[in-house]
Amino acid sequence: MIPTSTPVPAVPPASTSVGRVPPVFVSHGSPLLMLAPGPVGEAWAGMAAALPRPRAILAVSAHWMTRSPAVSAAPHPETIHDFYGFPDALYDIHYEPPGAAALAAEVAALVPGIAVEPRRGLDHGAWVPLRSMYPAADIPVVQLAVMPEHSPAEHFALGQRLAPLTDAGVLILASGSITHNLRDLVRDAPDDRALPYVIDFSLWMAESLQRGDVPALLDYRRAAPGAVRAHPTDEHLLPLFVALGAAHGSQPGDAAGRPLAEPVFRGYSSGALAMDAYRFTAS
Repeated sequence: MIPTSTPVPAVPPASTSVGRVPPVFVSHGSPLLMLAPGPVGEAWAGMAAALPRPRAILAVSAHWMTRSPAVSAAPHPETIHDFYGFPDALYDIHYEPPGAAALAAEVAALVPGIAVEPRRGLDHGAWVPLRSMYPAADIPVVQLAVMPEHSPAEHFALGQRLAPLTDAGVLILASGSITHNLRDLVRDAPDDRALPYVIDFSLWMAESLQRGDVPALLDYRRAAPGAVRAHPTDEHLLPLFVALGAAHGSQPGDAAGRPLAEPVFRGYSSGALAMDAYRFTAS
């Protein structure tokens, strides 16, 4: 492993009035972050404070996987502890915001044929970052599933359909991981060190977002260094493409040469997880 240190300046505060809320992407890491959020949790909290306060949140989590589009609509979404073998204290944590059936209906109007799941709660891909971002749990939340059998381009197109929500005060919170190969975890690795391919892949992602290269991002499995090792399966990067489509989907060609997102956090966990977070910029 080689060391790295890439502090990211704070994102300037945005307007506090409800209007357009830019989509964001977070790498949610291990549930253990809830016991010691550290710099990652601080970055999430700072990102939320810099955003306009949303009227509702659409969380796109890598941990809800379906074959076709699905959105939750539970009036009181339960906390799903979808992990095993962790300390008992994690299973005592609950994050219980109100549901947002009206938002689920808006999503259904934008995505024809989408399934509306009336009982789905919030998995840890959603509630782990939300607990740091909005600890009062007073903003309504629904979840959107990812579809591992569908391509990044199809998730980008899904984000395009959801773009009107961003102008209507809805935060699209995409939650996955910039790299996600659990076989390569190094349990005692310091957070300023990572395996070389993890650093190379996360830098490629950062540079591609900076130069506005949507085609390369959508073709990341062939274009990016170490992509297949960084993501043996797609699901933890698919939320990013939904956020990208929502932010830049109307005229994606116009984004070429312009930054697509602002980095909010750059760092690593357990040697193999790039913990980068981004706030997407306007088209």
